[in-house]
Amino acid sequence: MLDGEALDNWLEYAAHQLGIEVESVETSYGEVESLMGHAAPALLRLPTDETVPNDMFLALLKTGRGQLTLLTPELVQRSVPIETTCHALRDPLNAPLLDARRELLAEAGVAEERRETVLAALLNEQLGTIRIGGCWLLRLPPNAGWWAQVRHTRLFQKLITLFGANVGQPLLLVSAWWLIGRGALQGHFEWVWLVAWALALLTMIPFQLLMSSTQGILAIDAGGLFKQRLLYGILRLEPEEISHQGAGQFLGRVMESESLELLALTGGFAAFFTVVQLATAAAILSMGIGGWLHSLLLIGWVALILLLGWLYARQGRIWLDTFRQMTNDMVERMVGYRTRVAQEDHARWHDEEDRELAHYLDLSAHFDHIGAGLNAIGPRGWLVLGLGWVLYLFVTKPELSTELAISLGGVMLAFQALSTLILGMRSVVDGITAWGQVAPLLQAAGRPVQAPNELVYNMGVNNTVVNRTQTATGSTSPTAEHPITERPAPMIMARDLVFRYRGRTQPVLRECKLDIYPGDRLLLEGESGGGKSTLAALLAGLRTPDAGLLLLRGLDHQTLGADAWRQHVVSAPQFHENHVFTETFAFNLLIGRRWPALPDDLMEAYTICEELGLSDLINRMPAGFQQMVGESGWQLSHGERSRLYIARALLQQADFIILDESFAALDPENLRLALECVLRRAPALMVIAHP
Repeated sequence: MLDGEALDNWLEYAAHQLGIEVESVETSYGEVESLMGHAAPALLRLPTDETVPNDMFLALLKTGRGQLTLLTPELVQRSVPIETTCHALRDPLNAPLLDARRELLAEAGVAEERRETVLAALLNEQLGTIRIGGCWLLRLPPNAGWWAQVRHTRLFQKLITLFGANVGQPLLLVSAWWLIGRGALQGHFEWVWLVAWALALLTMIPFQLLMSSTQGILAIDAGGLFKQRLLYGILRLEPEEISHQGAGQFLGRVMESESLELLALTGGFAAFFTVVQLATAAAILSMGIGGWLHSLLLIGWVALILLLGWLYARQGRIWLDTFRQMTNDMVERMVGYRTRVAQEDHARWHDEEDRELAHYLDLSAHFDHIGAGLNAIGPRGWLVLGLGWVLYLFVTKPELSTELAISLGGVMLAFQALSTLILGMRSVVDGITAWGQVAPLLQAAGRPVQAPNELVYNMGVNNTVVNRTQTATGSTSPTAEHPITERPAPMIMARDLVFRYRGRTQPVLRECKLDIYPGDRLLLEGESGGGKSTLAALLAGLRTPDAGLLLLRGLDHQTLGADAWRQHVVSAPQFHENHVFTETFAFNLLIGRRWPALPDDLMEAYTICEELGLSDLINRMPAGFQQMVGESGWQLSHGERSRLYIARALLQQADFIILDESFAALDPENLRLALECVLRRAPALMVIAHP
């Protein structure tokens, strides 16, 4: 019988082999129905009791209309009410209370037909906050192919519905023009044509509603998929890919991602379906009074608009590059405004900003002129040209009344399509320019993920701490209890490590050798730029050596996997590379352990904070552990942040902890408390400091 972390690890390994992602979730007693209504596809573990002595699982395929579709061991789908599954999950908690509560309701005189309802309300009130686990959500991983994601979210079916609605609406519009033209241009009027015209217009309403609702649903699903892949791609970036960028460039990427998403949600649909509408309009014009010549006139006008659009896109790229640079500079100056106030000559504060602003305004004026010309020449110019040709033919061929009505409908349909084309073209131009900023993030999301190795879940790691003292040079003092001949195998072994940063020829580390044993206390000293933090990043699995051998409990990084490696080795980076998120104090403490946190997690976090001397800070904050901290919350001092980073590392329960200059900002008393806490709690420790 597997339980706890062992079962989670096995499911993670099995899910990866199947190309899916598994996430363990839990809910409260009172929210079981809500979870069941949105969990599919999922795997449910039934609680064990006298009636269910062995592990039993339910494979939940889908939900709908109060029913759950389950997969039986015979691979047959079966529908059961949601209440049945909820009762199965709650019964072990309900069983000890049922008899007493039923007797209480009988003595209280509650009508028999209402007792079960009242009983459920009582149990929900008493047990509502108890947590129920044993549920694993099954999803496609964020790095799955685009086509697999589209099929999973059923975007293609929604796109077909939207396509049909967009084709049907203009056809109804042209039909309405044909009907009113047939009734009005034949010299006499018949009410039947007016009724048919009104019916055609009324039929357009459900098509419009269908188009709007489908486009909204499609936009939400596509936007969610885009955001998920974008966020996942950010976490898959290598440190070298973003370490040279500033806060302004990060903000620029966020803004460009919003532009690209707006393209998909608004202008992208418009540009796509405009092509369909223009093709429909050209076909209708060919059947009208002007024939194919009228259609060729429309095609030529569209070509002219596309040429202007190309000029608009080229100027837009220049304008956007300038805008990005201004945004980057503005954010950097906002972040460093204290330095500017204290150091920079006040008389020259805005000289560079004024030059950048003047250049930006010139580019904006040129860009707006092209856009205004595109708006003026595009749909309005076609309306004058198309109606002028129809008027000329009407004067020269007055007998073709029906064809005249068709031509009028085609001209108006093309006018509407060209108006939408201009809007869509702007969005497409913005999206193309934004793609250069967002593409690296989306491409990073598609990078292959290292498969969890089965050895990770069966290697039986021995976490026994050996009492042993080691100096920074690696010398060992044997004791009577642990003679040097009986020392265990090293937990981490490094041989001839070589590492160089991208774009540099000289390596930062060369022929680095190191053995780290359980219970070691290492002090790594050296001058700035000597490679201390680089070595820490290699040991923590944040970087990969260019050459050499690095093993954790006998397994290399590729065999063990990045996630498993970082579960055993945790690093608290230097102060400028660490971060306090604008969230609760508890979240910032337990972000590397588990969130939402369990009561035991919060108790241990508070104990460690007490040992680090942070209890006074917690007592001062109005909301305690739930106080919002960070740039937009409670401001923490340099020393308080440093101790928060130390506590965050200790709470991850790793075998080896690396603290990179974590004690530099502490006063002597807090330094003593922090050292005592770290030495007492860290199974193995490396402290990086300046001499």
